[in-house]
Amino acid sequence: MNSAQSAKNALIDLNKTILESFNAKSDIRSIVSTRCQHVDKLLQQQWSAHNLQQYPIALVAVGGYGRGELHPQSDVDLLFLTEGELSHDAEQALSAFIAFIWDAGLEVGHSVRSIEETLEQGRADITVATNLLESRLLCGPQALFTLLYRNIRQDNFWPSSDFYVAKKNEQMARHNRANAFDLEPNLKSCPGGLRDIQTVAWVAMRHFNAEKFEELVYHGFLDPIELDELLEAQDFLWQLRCSLHLVSGRDENRLLFDLQPQVAKLMGYEDGTQLAVEQMMKNYYRTVRRVMELNQMLLQLFKRATLGHIKALEVVPIDDNFQRRGKFIESLSSELFDNPENILNLFLCVAKNSNIQAIYAVTLRSLRRARRAQPQALMYHDSCRQLFMQILRHPRGIVALSLMHKHGVLSAYLPAWRAIEGQMQFDLFHAYTVDEHTHRLLLNIESFSQPDQKEEFPLGSVLINQLPKKGLLVLAAIFHDIAKGRGGDHSKLGATDALDFCKLHGMNDHDGRLVSWLVENHLVMSVTAQRRDISDPDVVADFAERVRDAVHLSYLYCLTVADICATNERTWNSWKGSLLRDLYFSTQRVLSRGKEKPVDIRARVREHQAKAKKELLRRGIKEKDLDALWQRFKADYFLRSQPNQIAWHAEAIIKHKQNETLVLISKHVTRGGTELFVYGKDKPKLFATVMAILDNKNITVHDASIMTSKDNYALDSFVILEQDGEPVSQLSRIQGIKKTLIKALSNETPKLPKFRNLSRKMKPFKVATQVSFPTTRSHGKSMMELIALDSPGLLARVGEVFYRCEVTLLAAKITTIGERAEDFFLLQSADGQQLNDTQQNTLREALMSAL
Repeated sequence: MNSAQSAKNALIDLNKTILESFNAKSDIRSIVSTRCQHVDKLLQQQWSAHNLQQYPIALVAVGGYGRGELHPQSDVDLLFLTEGELSHDAEQALSAFIAFIWDAGLEVGHSVRSIEETLEQGRADITVATNLLESRLLCGPQALFTLLYRNIRQDNFWPSSDFYVAKKNEQMARHNRANAFDLEPNLKSCPGGLRDIQTVAWVAMRHFNAEKFEELVYHGFLDPIELDELLEAQDFLWQLRCSLHLVSGRDENRLLFDLQPQVAKLMGYEDGTQLAVEQMMKNYYRTVRRVMELNQMLLQLFKRATLGHIKALEVVPIDDNFQRRGKFIESLSSELFDNPENILNLFLCVAKNSNIQAIYAVTLRSLRRARRAQPQALMYHDSCRQLFMQILRHPRGIVALSLMHKHGVLSAYLPAWRAIEGQMQFDLFHAYTVDEHTHRLLLNIESFSQPDQKEEFPLGSVLINQLPKKGLLVLAAIFHDIAKGRGGDHSKLGATDALDFCKLHGMNDHDGRLVSWLVENHLVMSVTAQRRDISDPDVVADFAERVRDAVHLSYLYCLTVADICATNERTWNSWKGSLLRDLYFSTQRVLSRGKEKPVDIRARVREHQAKAKKELLRRGIKEKDLDALWQRFKADYFLRSQPNQIAWHAEAIIKHKQNETLVLISKHVTRGGTELFVYGKDKPKLFATVMAILDNKNITVHDASIMTSKDNYALDSFVILEQDGEPVSQLSRIQGIKKTLIKALSNETPKLPKFRNLSRKMKPFKVATQVSFPTTRSHGKSMMELIALDSPGLLARVGEVFYRCEVTLLAAKITTIGERAEDFFLLQSADGQQLNDTQQNTLREALMSAL
């Protein structure tokens, strides 16, 4: 009997050989088949070596192994089929055989059942039934396996119609658990993955009693081009899965961030204008989109074949070319799409008919053929352009555009769209491919006008209905990221594309310029709100000058909010909503007032003081105590704080013991988050200490206003949120943060705690630290922008550098974009002046060294 270690070494050597010879052009079918044959041979040898041939047991390969497919680390699924109860000797021999397989390094999934038990399990469990349909005999009595084979192919063992319904429900449940465009997709279970290809095969093979994909062409279920497309997709996904197994050394089906670059390298991709990993993932996302479409079409076709007894769908005529069948649109002729104009007509009908949700399978098959046959982009046909503009202007135009995107017609119409299909960015911020992000942006624009969105987007739901032409916003959304992946400034390149598109489609100059302007400036409002001090009148004035008028402002606001919400599910929060609304209304006031009437800062300070004082007197605070406190505060404090904040701070300070640090945490949402206020004698590393404590508590900081009184007391205010973007609201959580901060700040020179380790997801990313000092109109203040890896303790280390370099922090805007921290700081030198060139260089070098 060969030793298990020898068998294990042979399997390891086989994987090494695959790894050494593997590349993108490898014959993947040969690889999975060769490994399967190797395991077959090993099991057959050991079956004899353990004398199992003398017992009435059949060794049956099931599942993927039954199909003859084994990837380098795949499980080996086995059924030990028996005539009845096993003898003691047979059980002992079988146990020794299974132990040997495990010792040889194979991951084994096995069951020991009689034919009756196997059929009973199969009837009760669709997964077991599916595995059995792909079974093949490895060793043992042929008659025993033949009996099983005949039974599982009887109509009463999962009738074709029941099998279809069960597999369709199984797929729907699987799709509900995963997103096709996950950043770390599961190659087997994600929509469009290997399971979707197998589901089509299983359903069709059950109905036709076929054993190979190729037989489905003979039965008229697949046409040859669709077969080639499915097999090509399967080969690519197999290559990815094989590479993933070789790189990870385990049965890994998720393309994890830390493995993606290695898999891309093994697959033969190289860095260029796009990273190798981005090129690989682009091919992946394009592949799964094709599989999803084929899967939907073929299963719908199959539903007609297997469930002919179901109630007929209601048929309603639309025009001479189309009708509605239930929720589907159906063409009345298979040659209809030979005229490309009718491709656009189909989607215009979708826009005009709110009952239509999808395309009927037979029509989709015709549409797919016509789409492939187009010699040029559809937008170069004058009649198609006219129809596209009708779709764009229609109130339900986005619904039609969404369906155009789903079925590849948007890329058939607009060549630039094809370039961004499947385009991903290898970072933690952009959760979707560029085309899917833009699609979600369009759906967000559509949702603004829905009544149930008024609470989430109160301003957007008003503005969307006031826009002169909603279609211009939709067009700007389509083009806002269309130049990503080309190199260069995608905003400017996209603006040029948008203007050319508008001219080609006969739009007037004003509308074309507006669309182009929105594309070029689609990031400006977000950057200004999140990374600039919007309490500074000069910042708002500069933004207003760029926006020019209220119409541009409204369009830009709607585009910005929809864009942020479409980036990933956690990007939008009440804090960002508050910032954008504040910037919108501040800008609106500037635009209505005009340049000739600048903001009266002193008047604003007096207004804030008067409102706060009125409330504090109502609460019983003595005016003399209040005046004595406020005489210690600088005007900047009243300018940057709202009256309700000023009142809250003042009441707590007056009632507090002067020799202890005061820590306040708001019980109600303030500026879209939770406000943390720290008051006490200023001391070294105060900012760094607060940041370190909050980081260790897993709290994110989004805004910091760092001020000192005339007598050197800290008046530091922070907007903090939980990791999920929600305000900090749990009472025990608030008390724990306060207690830890008070204890840490009681020391004159606090010691920073140990920081958390970098997470698994963050480890593959490298972000070069960048420190820049933009010019500013603010006298006596310097702006600094920092880009760095968002590592644990980042802000605490930055604060310590400020302390060492004798730099005073006045304010901070903290923005995390996936793995990147893009933070804005307002600084002064120790003597209250702007940082000179020497001080800037010293600070830059210190930060680069520390980070």
